This record gives sequence, C-alpha cells and structure tokens, in this order.
Amino acid sequence: MTPLSRRLVQMIRADGPISIARFMSEALAHPRYGYYVRNDPLGRYGDFITAPEVSQMFGELVGLWCADTWLSMGRPEAVHLVELGPGRGTLMADAWRAAGVQTGFREAARVHLVEISPVLRERQASTLAELSPPVRPTWHHRFADVAEGPIIVIANELFDALPIHQFQRTLEGWRERLVDVALDGQGFRLVLAPRATDAAAIPGAVRDAPLASVSEVSPAAIALAAEIAERAVRCGGGALVIDYGVNETRPRDTLQAVRQHDYHPVLQAPGSADICAHVDFAVLAEAARATGARLHGPIGQGRFLRALGIDARCAKLKAGANSTQRAAIDSAYQRLTDGTRMGELFKVLAITDPVLPPPAGFEVHPSEVRA
Repeated sequence: MTPLSRRLVQMIRADGPISIARFMSEALAHPRYGYYVRNDPLGRYGDFITAPEVSQMFGELVGLWCADTWLSMGRPEAVHLVELGPGRGTLMADAWRAAGVQTGFREAARVHLVEISPVLRERQASTLAELSPPVRPTWHHRFADVAEGPIIVIANELFDALPIHQFQRTLEGWRERLVDVALDGQGFRLVLAPRATDAAAIPGAVRDAPLASVSEVSPAAIALAAEIAERAVRCGGGALVIDYGVNETRPRDTLQAVRQHDYHPVLQAPGSADICAHVDFAVLAEAARATGARLHGPIGQGRFLRALGIDARCAKLKAGANSTQRAAIDSAYQRLTDGTRMGELFKVLAITDPVLPPPAGFEVHPSEVRA
C-alpha cells in the first residue's frame, strides 16, 4: 500500500467515506504524494500525450489566436498571458514563437503560469529559457493570484482534471457515490451515501433520469469558469478552453484513470495515475454567461484548428521536410483534426469580454448578432 493510500485509509476510518472529489484532490494534488506534484506525466515515456506534444502546429495556432485576441482588445500596452496547467511549457513556447509575427504583442505580454507541480515548474522554466530571447514567466498556484489587468487565458486539458462529485439515482432519490475502505482493508471501493442529497445539487437536465443513472458535477470547474469569465468582463480580454467532453448536460459516468497510456483502475494506488472525467461544456458556459461574458462555441477541435489555418501550416512544414518527417506531420495532423480522434472528442470554448468581436476560429451564430 502506498503512503497516500495509507493516509486515505486512516482518514476514512476516522471520519467515514469521502467524496470522489476529495479522493481526486488528494490523489492528484496532495502536496507530498499527489500525482501532479511528484511526476512529469507527459510524453511517450509518461502516462499520456496532450495536443501540444503531438505537434508544434497546435501551440502555434493557439499563439496566433492569442495575438489576434490582443488586437481585438485594442492592443493594450500590457496584457497578462496566462496558461492554466501548462505541462512542460511546450504549448506556451510554440505559442510565443508564433505570436511574434504580430508586432508589439510579445512586448505587451506578461507570461503567467498557474502550476502546482514543482517538477513541472522546473521543466517549464527550462523550456521557456531556451527561447530567443528567453521567457521568464511568473508562477502561481491559483488563477486568483494573477495580477489585475487585461487578460488572455489558455486552458488546455485542465478542466478534465478538476475534482468531480458523482451522484446515482436510486428509489430514495439521488445519493452521492463515496469512496470507502475495501472490505479486506487493502484498497478502496465505491459506496452510496446513506441519505439522499439535496436535489438542488443535481443539474436540472438530469434530475428525472432513469434509476441507476449517474450524474457528474464539478463545483471546482464551475467556480473556475466563472472566475475566468468575471475577470475577462471586468478587466477586458478572453479565454480559450480546450478539453475533451460534451456539449450538453446528461447522465454519464466518465471517471477514469490513465497510466502508461492505458486505462488504470480509478481507486487503485492513488497518486500513481492520472484521474480525470469528461468536461460538461454546457455547465461551464452557463457559469461563464452568468457573469456577463460572451460565449463562443464549443466547437470541435478539428473545426477550430482548420479555421485558424492548420492546413496551410501543415503544407508549409511538409514543404521543407523529408519523407519520414512528412509522414509524421500528416500523422499529427490527422490525430489533431480527425473526427474519430481528437478532432471531435475535444471541444473548444471561448469566453470573452462582451464588447469584443467574435474571436478567430468561431463563426458568428445568428443568435449572437446584436441589433
């Protein structure tokens, strides 16, 4: 049994079963034993690969989006360029290089990285120090710690790792799924809370779902979406949220763990695997809209990248490549854009100050046209 497992067993025996959200928080972010605190989980030799690691094209196009958003903001002399959960710094490095084509943007941008992992902070510092000139970001543990001012936020595969609660519909009503110690005392199991939860905790769209249905709710994700949106409205700017998930709230059980690029039992050896769940973009959009922000999307990642010019960028990279490199570029393009791969599973949502025009990559929906 791992040290974190022993700690959780002691916690549960002392106070009773804990929520899945508490289990996820401990497993991912415990200051000593948490998965993200101890590990560099990315890449071929890690546990999973994110879009920036697939191809430089992804980060480059995000960087162009940021520069274009800065233009639409009226070219403020200073703007906070913030990435939430920046991994190895690969996305920011590619974005920074590409955004340099827009005169004045890099001089105005102040780079902020919101990262809890000391291991990944070191990797990010190394990655950005290799740029010419080197980028020296400011790190924060929370988005709330970023200074006031105009803001552009990037959140790629961040919301899927925020803790969720799960509820199951029973004859007695919706009851929360909790994590308890296994009967043999050597692991963990899921149990139902003894009493029904307040129906207000369940999204209205799923309250009448069939018996045994599961509803996932992430208060942390809702709060962060609202916080980002409120800042964009108050200070000016916008945010780009990219993650895998769904466009409508419905019953679902998407909790999963990943280790060494394969599925891993969610409750086994907490702290040794990534734990995540699909993002409910409808709920995020609702939380952001309540602040007065304007929403664009969500749309599929493939559609978004094509709208930003990934086909042209792919062709340009291939023009100067050998046959092996061209094959790798084509493979990365397909992985990022194909509807059966990341192109549709991953969604893109933009949250902006309502005075800004629709951002690059998003079509104007008739309902968004103001008189």
